[in-house]
Amino acid sequence: MGASFDDWFYRALVLLVVSCPCALAISTPVSMVSGITSATRNGVLIKGGEYLEEMKNVKTVVFDKTGTLTEGCLEVTDIFTFNGTSMDDVLRISTSLESHSKHPLAKAILKKSKEVGVQLEEVHNFKSITGTGLKGEINGKTFYVGNKTLFRDTNRFKDEDIPLGRIKKLEEEGKTAVLLGNQQEIMGLIVLMDSIRDDANKTIRFLKRNGIKTVMLTGDNQGTARGVASQLGLDEYYHGLLPEDKVEKIDELVQNHGHVAMVGDGVNDAPALARANIGIVMGAAGSDVAIETADVALMNDDLVKIEYLVKLSRKTMGVVRENVILSILIKTSFAILAVLGFITLWMAVGIGDMGLSLTVILNALRIGSQKFQ
Repeated sequence: MGASFDDWFYRALVLLVVSCPCALAISTPVSMVSGITSATRNGVLIKGGEYLEEMKNVKTVVFDKTGTLTEGCLEVTDIFTFNGTSMDDVLRISTSLESHSKHPLAKAILKKSKEVGVQLEEVHNFKSITGTGLKGEINGKTFYVGNKTLFRDTNRFKDEDIPLGRIKKLEEEGKTAVLLGNQQEIMGLIVLMDSIRDDANKTIRFLKRNGIKTVMLTGDNQGTARGVASQLGLDEYYHGLLPEDKVEKIDELVQNHGHVAMVGDGVNDAPALARANIGIVMGAAGSDVAIETADVALMNDDLVKIEYLVKLSRKTMGVVRENVILSILIKTSFAILAVLGFITLWMAVGIGDMGLSLTVILNALRIGSQKFQ
């Protein structure tokens, strides 16, 4: 083409420098590291870049109720006794059984018993019946404490033996009823109530504004679930679910919507957290199993951090896209110009290689300096 060997050799060196893919190669990882680092400083632990990326694609966010949408700090509001049982006996027996459980209901009953100075009994053959309640022997007698399903499943109680009318009324008020009984009769009813988190409404409104469907899964009764869902304006809610039911519902939502995030805190949520595309645990209050299973942990139990997480994911992936496009455009244009002889070696190094790499890094660092709330 009429040029000397030295000229083409120089152009080849320039092209070699320009074609080095450093900037393109680091575009994604440096942005991900910057995003994850920013999240950590803001109390959100993300276990990998793929989870930060996945959050941008989420179409449905599923919430557990107790300890997630609600404070999880249940309080005993009323105690009813039946069949000549004293209030002291109801508290003493139920607390003795609940002392072996880590459920929020158990903590509330234990707190009430400490306030009134109830003495615990030794429990033998203790058994936790998933999703319904507890069973154990005290002084040679078998006792049950749990929801109405537990007593129906024992095959010893008919519906007329259970105060269903009173329980229904309590559920309509957004309260939770815990029954205590032995193998012959219902002995008492403990009423508890939880309050909705202050930041739950804000989080739900943000998700709905951004076209993300909100769903609640809970093992609680229909009345309590409906009350919480109504106050928060959730799109859907499902009640009376066992851990395996939650997993099935997550599978169904994944099949229908493609990208689902699950937010929970307890042992019962762990299977659902694992099955969702991205599992988010309320870190400080969450159980060890849930924290180990989840992909993201909100260390301050701050539900608003979900809004931060969505914005961070979108911003991070936006920066990744900017870096990749910038790298491809600069590299391609410089490669063409290098062949034509319009690019010098110092321009190839200072702009097309080292300069572009530094630009990509500095652009990624912007993620950590921006506020998303």
